[in-house]
Amino acid sequence: MTLARRLTEAPPSLRWHVGALRSRALYSRSFGSFGRGSVIVSPRILRGVERIHVGSGCAIYPGAWLQSEPGGGPIEIGDDAYIGHDFHAHAGDPIRIGRHVGIADGVFIGSVIAGFITGGAPEGAGPITIGTNVFLGQRAIVMGGVTIGDGAKVAAGAVVTKDVPAGAVAAGVPARIISGGVR
Repeated sequence: MTLARRLTEAPPSLRWHVGALRSRALYSRSFGSFGRGSVIVSPRILRGVERIHVGSGCAIYPGAWLQSEPGGGPIEIGDDAYIGHDFHAHAGDPIRIGRHVGIADGVFIGSVIAGFITGGAPEGAGPITIGTNVFLGQRAIVMGGVTIGDGAKVAAGAVVTKDVPAGAVAAGVPARIISGGVR
């Protein structure tokens, strides 16, 4: 391996190690709870961290935006979750993400209605529950008041506005069940 190649490939690894150090030293003390072996690499925004709970063995990649509004529901991320780059979770009502969940890059999960829409402070839009062993494809959007059942899959770019049953595959804008579950 050439020196140029080593230098080119070093920054992502270095960011991971710095993130792991920051996670152990800072996040584990400031979050509501922060599981052993979890790493948040180069977050974009962290707000309301006392209401954010991260399970053990989670990998949260660069660009994460985790925000729990004052008086709003917590954000709970289960053990062994993989959360891709530029993930955004914004909680006005509780957001619960189960164990062994895979979330691709650019996914938005929001249980809040922005204050500029209502003319005041942000409001809850209904709780969001994402079961265990769920996969959310790249740039999927999950809106408030939705439950995604265990083992379900949401296609890239889908906008989930209604519940997705366990084991189902949902796709489209708005998302519809395309296999498994009830169509």
